[in-house]
Amino acid sequence: MAVKPRQPIMTQRALIERRRELQALDSAFRELRRTADGLPRARRRGLLAFTGPAGLGKTALITEARARAAAHGFTVLSGRGGETEQGSAFRVVRQLVQPSLARMDETELRAFLGSWYDIVAAVLGLEARGPGPAPDRTGVREGLDWVMTRLAVRKAPVVLLLDDLHWADAESLSWLDSFASRVEDLPLLVVVAYRPDELPSEAGQLRTLVGHRGDRPYDLALLTADGVARIVRNELGDAAGDRFCKECWSATGGSPFEAVELAIGLAERKLSGTEDDLPAMRELAAAIKGPGLIDRLERLDTATVRFAHTAAVLGSPFSPQLAATIAVLGEEAAAEATQKLRQARILADGHGPEGELEFVHPLIATTIYRSIRTAFRAGLHNIAAQAVLAAGYGPTAAARHLLEVPCEGRPEAVACLREAAREYLRAGATEAARRLLTRALQEPPLPEDRAAVLHELACATFLIEPTATVRHLRQALAQPDIDPDLRASIVYRLTTALAHTDQLAEAVAVAAEEVKQATDPRVRLRMQADQFVWSMVRTDDPDSPARSRTLARLAGQLPGRSLEERYILGLRAWDAVKRGEPRQTTLAYAEKALRGGMSWTDETRGFEVPLSVALVFVYGDQPRRAEELFSKGVAECVAKGWHGSHLAFGQTIAGYVRYRRGCLAEAEDLVREGLRIADKVEGVVAAQLFGVSILIKTLLARGRITEARALADEHRFGEMTPNAVIYPDPRTVYAELLLAEGRHAEAAPLLSSVGDWLDGRAWRNPAWCPWQLHLASALAPTAPDDAVGHALDAVKRARDFGAASTIGQALHTLAEVTGGPAVLDLYAEAVGHLEQSPAAYELARAQIGHGTALSRNGRLQGAADRLYQGLEGAVHCGAEALAARARAELSAAGLRPLPLRYAQPDTLTARERRTAELSAQEHPVALIAKEMHLTEQGVRQLLSSVYRKVGTDAAGLAGFLETGTHPRP
Repeated sequence: MAVKPRQPIMTQRALIERRRELQALDSAFRELRRTADGLPRARRRGLLAFTGPAGLGKTALITEARARAAAHGFTVLSGRGGETEQGSAFRVVRQLVQPSLARMDETELRAFLGSWYDIVAAVLGLEARGPGPAPDRTGVREGLDWVMTRLAVRKAPVVLLLDDLHWADAESLSWLDSFASRVEDLPLLVVVAYRPDELPSEAGQLRTLVGHRGDRPYDLALLTADGVARIVRNELGDAAGDRFCKECWSATGGSPFEAVELAIGLAERKLSGTEDDLPAMRELAAAIKGPGLIDRLERLDTATVRFAHTAAVLGSPFSPQLAATIAVLGEEAAAEATQKLRQARILADGHGPEGELEFVHPLIATTIYRSIRTAFRAGLHNIAAQAVLAAGYGPTAAARHLLEVPCEGRPEAVACLREAAREYLRAGATEAARRLLTRALQEPPLPEDRAAVLHELACATFLIEPTATVRHLRQALAQPDIDPDLRASIVYRLTTALAHTDQLAEAVAVAAEEVKQATDPRVRLRMQADQFVWSMVRTDDPDSPARSRTLARLAGQLPGRSLEERYILGLRAWDAVKRGEPRQTTLAYAEKALRGGMSWTDETRGFEVPLSVALVFVYGDQPRRAEELFSKGVAECVAKGWHGSHLAFGQTIAGYVRYRRGCLAEAEDLVREGLRIADKVEGVVAAQLFGVSILIKTLLARGRITEARALADEHRFGEMTPNAVIYPDPRTVYAELLLAEGRHAEAAPLLSSVGDWLDGRAWRNPAWCPWQLHLASALAPTAPDDAVGHALDAVKRARDFGAASTIGQALHTLAEVTGGPAVLDLYAEAVGHLEQSPAAYELARAQIGHGTALSRNGRLQGAADRLYQGLEGAVHCGAEALAARARAELSAAGLRPLPLRYAQPDTLTARERRTAELSAQEHPVALIAKEMHLTEQGVRQLLSSVYRKVGTDAAGLAGFLETGTHPRP
């Protein structure tokens, strides 16, 4: 008669010598119970950890936690690491989430995941809507945070159980590590169990969080002799002798797992616990693990042993039907093998809804797996890969097994590994993809596929090992007969990788060589665009003017029909801005480049050109147009799950646009958010440099010099010399900080060196880099004639470019460094130009400067008007120090500030809109004044307000009005 299988004592009865741990569980559950309506109240803990070496009862505690959570009516989500499944990316995450999602139909699932569906689809094993750029790791992490948060609130309270966390895959562990800090804000309790000495580095933050209170983690101790005696007597009865029980403790070493298994074995042998039973007890103890366990298994029949081996290869939990297929067992034979392995306390029922089986303890699975002969184990993995694919588990499940199979040059193995790698890349699991593609190369692939596999491997290694990326791509380019489109993609990846590893000159050389070799005109244009991009980024381009002339000739021949042509036109627009060519020329090329669209998330082209085109409008006094492009670009990045470097750049440069418009508080918020994102992403140095430069400028504009200095020192800003072109130029920004601190003598040589560099490249636009304006300010105290000379030259360059904001800013500086009666006219002209631009902060500066000059010359009425205007503008911009200066000047002149008018920003009144409409229809100011019953000066002031609110100059008004924005009453 078959012996009825029994569950371990440690899951049936009170756990022995684990009162402290059970009390911790009960306390945590009581705290979780106090959550109301899915919203957590103040709780002491959201994370509970049980740690210790193998066999100390961690799994038993997790099992007990499951039972107690269910008794409380909590939702339980569970997962378990597996020693042989650590290479399967997001395996533990799927264990946690998939059971809940599986209960939803397609409509409910898409509604539940919403806009995150395509970002997390590959991670969770769902079908994405279609091909597209893979999300970055930050996007995946935030998507999983959102899914788990939604599940926690929807199914509250929730207990998340994670056993054998030390064997969790790196991707799941990395996500949990970042998510753990949010747990205490949710109706969620996370209970983990792991071996502390085997916890990987990916769990550093988790280890910190677990141990940040004195009573955590709970390190499990070996059982005492009394504890083992209780376990033995619970099975054999109180008659078991003291010496016998002491010998049981000695044989098991106090391991709870071994003590429980030994006690059950003794009971099944019907031993009574006398001294005569000691030999049998020692024999049983030896068979619990290691060689003894294998001897016990091999005493069973061949079919049962084969089923056990197959189960060990598949890993826990596993489908008994799949195991039967691999072991070549019929339904009855598989059922019989399962029953025997249950009786032998090797297998037990799993906790999943599909009738899975699992090993009674991870130690058993490990021992059996390692006992399988190497060649036979590889054969089982090979059969398992085929069976897993045939059963519909997908290529990633099969690929895990292929990694354990010798290389044999099988095309089908390469195809499976490549498809699995593509799935991992779509899930942002680049390291897992790298492992599979490295193995695919070793298979090896067919000669005609080798370049494509090397390219895919390079895509996987780009973020984690860029030097290896360069090596793989060079090998790919060396392959014969590469498809032209694939070759173009390889070159783009190679030049990008070279640029990211500080090899910009080499990047340019590679692109130039490809231009010479390309026979397809479309491919040649694309290679030329790559060459121009990296040439412009280089700080040491040996012949920038000649390259600009080449670009101008090429762009002049292109109608912009193809994407390749539009990229060239976009580069031409950006180059023209830096050279200071007429604004109308730059804007015309930019608009031409945008016809047909440009994607910010095209993985084969990058976002440098779309970003540059948007900035053309910023410097061309049409920041509203730039903001539209940035909004679309950022939305595109967010929708694709690109929440790392791309989003950091987008937020940071969007802040720069707001700075240029004079919206300083908004600019600061946006740039700080961009820096926050950049700080979370490894290797985003460029985004951090952009952000720090822009934030320093913004803080200086707001008068917070001490904060700007602290930020510069934190990032060692004054010590760096970038090897790539960054805007605003960091050295110029640092010199601006020095000027704000009164350190003119230090700023002047720094600015002179910047000027020499830019003039050598024929980049002469003060809108892009106002080094001359700052140098004039630096020289004014000691070399006033030189200061005036630099300011005059800057004014000429500004007039050549033609943007009103740039001309006005240059005239303002010229007025500041010029003495005599000409100052008032210069200030008036500066204000006049700035009133025709959207640059609110620069206008307020010029108005206050003009008002101050008028006051010094005794023209108090004119001074009052200008100072009031400047004060109001400074307050609206958030320029606190500038506003304080205006108040001080008013007070010094014996004037009192008038109440400020706090108009709603960016919203036109009906009168402003009508004035804008008439101006857009090219009516002269006199005619507009007559229709609106205003003076001509009143019309100009209304239009100035329109330009600042709308974010454009007169040339962009018609485009704004076409959007149908409604006026404010």
